[in-house]
Amino acid sequence: MARKPPPDAGPAHPVEENHALPPAEGGCRVLGVRRTEREEGPARSEAPRRSGVRTRFKPGGLKPASATPAGAVEASAKPASGKRVAGKAASQGRPDGARPAGPKRVPASRPDPVAERPQPEGVRLSKVMAERGLCSRREADAIIERGWVFVEGERISELGTRIDPGARIELAPEAQKRQAGQVTILLHKPVGYVSGQPEPGFEPAVVLIGPDNQHDRKTAQRFHPSHLYGLAPAGRLDIDSTGLLVLTQNGRIARRLIGEDSKVDKEYLVRVAGHLDEPGLALLNHGLELDGRKLRPAKVEWVNDDQLRFVLREGRKRQIRRMCELVGLRVVGLKRVRIGRVMLGDLPLGEWRYLRPDEEF
Repeated sequence: MARKPPPDAGPAHPVEENHALPPAEGGCRVLGVRRTEREEGPARSEAPRRSGVRTRFKPGGLKPASATPAGAVEASAKPASGKRVAGKAASQGRPDGARPAGPKRVPASRPDPVAERPQPEGVRLSKVMAERGLCSRREADAIIERGWVFVEGERISELGTRIDPGARIELAPEAQKRQAGQVTILLHKPVGYVSGQPEPGFEPAVVLIGPDNQHDRKTAQRFHPSHLYGLAPAGRLDIDSTGLLVLTQNGRIARRLIGEDSKVDKEYLVRVAGHLDEPGLALLNHGLELDGRKLRPAKVEWVNDDQLRFVLREGRKRQIRRMCELVGLRVVGLKRVRIGRVMLGDLPLGEWRYLRPDEEF
């Protein structure tokens, strides 16, 4: 027998089961709401909501969460039931009953391409100073920061300042005094010392600069430890070579000796083994290239049966040794005897002296 409903109960309605909606596109799960007899109102529409109006669940059915603000146009209107009605609400203002068009999409405006920044005018002050031989670029930056540089009478103390390349540049007395106190040292480098950075198992030649190794310490300027500060080789002399090595604190002298536009020549005596014919000698003078770059013209001649004199105006890595290999010679010994107008002379091996005021490269 069928069971009778209680006398005070209203019409019986089936209790809605708790069905979970399929996972949303983003991976979220929305759980259904279990409806009880007490909360039960008109059946919830199964039609998907398509309007942009957000709704909130309330007992008694689905109602708009809030009224449309005054002056706003409502996006759409839906009946309470799940059935779509193509009547007045659906077709009002749209004879064909089509969905209302969404807001008009306006393509995002693309930013204009960034205009090329105008290049600053003029040339860096430090570069102009180095090109004029006033000092090195590093030294120029140091004295500019101290306010020791004047351009057309105006004091400059800001790094990176650009000027007219033809402007008048003057150094303050402090800068001139600083340059006058910088030293340049001439060393007769022995074999086994590197001219620049130390290498495993070998010491840099600068370790030979000290009071005990000074050649003319009784008559010349006295050695002071401050003379080692910033002292750097102006030109390389490889570990297997000997002869004149210049070390200086003066960037102006360094640039003159090893700058790209340097015209100071260097003379070497080179002892060789092997046979060299006239065409080979001609190639040593001009016509060879190293690392895909042609060498500048050189002056190469025989001194005796096994010794050549080289005069070069450039200094590539192990240049003379590699030049000799290209014409079938092997270098047995190499000694630099002159840089510009400064001679090695009778300076003993392993000793050094200061560049004198009357000497110039």
